[in-house]
Amino acid sequence: MSLAADFHVHSNYSDGRPLPFMLAAAEEAGLDEVGFADHCNVSPAFEARLTKKEFGFNLDVTYERRRDAIEAFRERLGLTIHDAVEMDYDPDDEAAIAEFLDEANFDYAIGSVHHLDGTSIFDREHFAAKTEPECRDLVDRYYENVVALVDSGLFDVLGHVDGIERTPELRGYTTDDHRAMVADALVERDTRPEINGGRVLRDYGELHPEPSFLAALDERGVEFVPGTDSHRPDDLTDAVPALAEGFDDAGLEAVSPLA
Repeated sequence: MSLAADFHVHSNYSDGRPLPFMLAAAEEAGLDEVGFADHCNVSPAFEARLTKKEFGFNLDVTYERRRDAIEAFRERLGLTIHDAVEMDYDPDDEAAIAEFLDEANFDYAIGSVHHLDGTSIFDREHFAAKTEPECRDLVDRYYENVVALVDSGLFDVLGHVDGIERTPELRGYTTDDHRAMVADALVERDTRPEINGGRVLRDYGELHPEPSFLAALDERGVEFVPGTDSHRPDDLTDAVPALAEGFDDAGLEAVSPLA
């Protein structure tokens, strides 16, 4: 099948390429809909505020500017363009996240657990120094936070469910119990997980969630939102066919976070 929509694309309003380039790639990929879900963090923690300054992830103060740009493109292009966000989630930040999402009123919100043990889940050097029992404990905490994200009811989409699998030092610690607890939480809530194509064509080589996790969710009737997690035009044009193939191989229909 072909993929009609990609609901997880980044732009220069976080760590992606400029909106016009990403939109041109969406048209080239044959999409009818594209959703810009730039990174955003509203945590008051020092580390989070420092990261925002260093990397320029300031969608919490620039979302209206991006919204104006999206509206201008809507008037010129045949694409349906969605004004969305990918929020960093930590249980301690729920009140701040809720306040911001209520204020910003995005078309939809993706929630992702990007940090663990005070650092990015993709920081290989940090986790390489951990023992096996420490890694197991960290992975337990990761999935506890994923379940808390779903239970919060703040998000339309759960981003890259098993994102820690991208990090070799944390790979392989995900258990059937982890898969079951996430699946059970999703069954009880309106939040839908995405099938994320962000690393399918790179070193990791898998969609998220990986096949056994995907099967555990599908067995419970969970529906999936498609997202390439693209940051560059080539990411989008290359990942859209791979993501479509992933849905097709699993016998799944892509759903919209707006449905």
